[in-house]
Amino acid sequence: MTSNFVEELKWRGMLHDAMPGTEEHLMTGMQCAYLGIDPTADSLHIGHLVGVMMLRHFQLAGHKPFALIGGATGMIGDPSGKSAERNLLDETTLRHNQNALKEQLGRFLDFSSDGENAAILVNNYDWMKDFSFLDFIRDVGKHITVNYMMAKDSVKKRLSAEAKDGMSFTEFTYQLVQGYDFLYLYQNHNCTVQMGGSDQWGNITTGTELIRRIGGGKGYALTCPLITKADGTKFGKTESGNVWLDANRTSPYKFYQYWLNTSDTDAEKYIKIFTFLPKNEIDALVQEHAEAPHMRILQKSLAEQITTMVHSKEDLENAIAASSILFGKSTSEDLKKLDEKTFLDVFDGVPQAEIAKSELDDGLDMIGALAAKTGFLGSNGEARRELKQNSISVNKAKVKDDYKITEADLINGRFVLLQRGRRSYFVLVVK
Repeated sequence: MTSNFVEELKWRGMLHDAMPGTEEHLMTGMQCAYLGIDPTADSLHIGHLVGVMMLRHFQLAGHKPFALIGGATGMIGDPSGKSAERNLLDETTLRHNQNALKEQLGRFLDFSSDGENAAILVNNYDWMKDFSFLDFIRDVGKHITVNYMMAKDSVKKRLSAEAKDGMSFTEFTYQLVQGYDFLYLYQNHNCTVQMGGSDQWGNITTGTELIRRIGGGKGYALTCPLITKADGTKFGKTESGNVWLDANRTSPYKFYQYWLNTSDTDAEKYIKIFTFLPKNEIDALVQEHAEAPHMRILQKSLAEQITTMVHSKEDLENAIAASSILFGKSTSEDLKKLDEKTFLDVFDGVPQAEIAKSELDDGLDMIGALAAKTGFLGSNGEARRELKQNSISVNKAKVKDDYKITEADLINGRFVLLQRGRRSYFVLVVK
């Protein structure tokens, strides 16, 4: 049994446009749809997530999703929404990226079930690599006029007066290659729907045109809106770049923090798009949040749901524990549980000083740790005053002026956290 996939997308704010007849077509029984994913890195980032969530909702609605890794199109570069041509990748890199992406997609899509709607991963490089240039322009290119290709918004923008570099022939042919993907999947897998971001509409409809002209059939198109932030800044970007799904690129702590720090307006929008919570639960959370916005109920629920989905329950718990270190009542034991990457993420931007490990052999006195050896405090006199006032902590534990820092205080064998008062931190890095 299939449920109404289009209705699900509508209430979640995930539907931008659909070709007439798409909803009716999907209600006739199980259908196959695909969505293309750019393989230019060995990890997805959160900009990919809307498309992945669409594929998951499609599968949950009883349909069969195809995730297409754009090995061939990744070698060309899609002009849509871009101002410059992208770097071209070699086959070894593309294969490595494909394997890494499949592993991540497996957290969302069921590739392994015996059900007829099990997800399938395909790579367009597999059917394009032996397609000669002459065969392609004869069998595919002759069916689409240059006038048709020039009318696409993605092409017009790149050829406009504002675009400095114009557009290479390679990029100009991109819509034909993507259009052929749709035709190939239609002919070989009975794939009748292509999904993507709203900037892909022109490329998708080129595919439906090829299905009509060459395949003598009917293809459908469905797009989601491009995600924006209420303050106008780019969704999925931080000062250090993309927010990745790979824990080695973006730690679960930073991932959790990204969602936790969303605005009220964005959190209300994102919780519909990036979680699978049902409508009644989301409506209740929105109401609860409206009554006590300072509790940030929407942000916490969003961050918890998506961190667990992308990483794990354990990673979520560690991220919450790490978050409480700066602002909550944490202990030295909590600090010592942090791995090195999370520790550095939590204290990113906090002043640091390096000291030699030999300084700890006989124990480093607190005056040296606070002033003489590190410059955390301005003078030895200031260090003595703060110690007398009981406002100095080492690894979250209050210390007196007779305390000595030793190797037993090291976090991950490398760090000591000094603190004055509640919010003034300093990191000793032991070399």
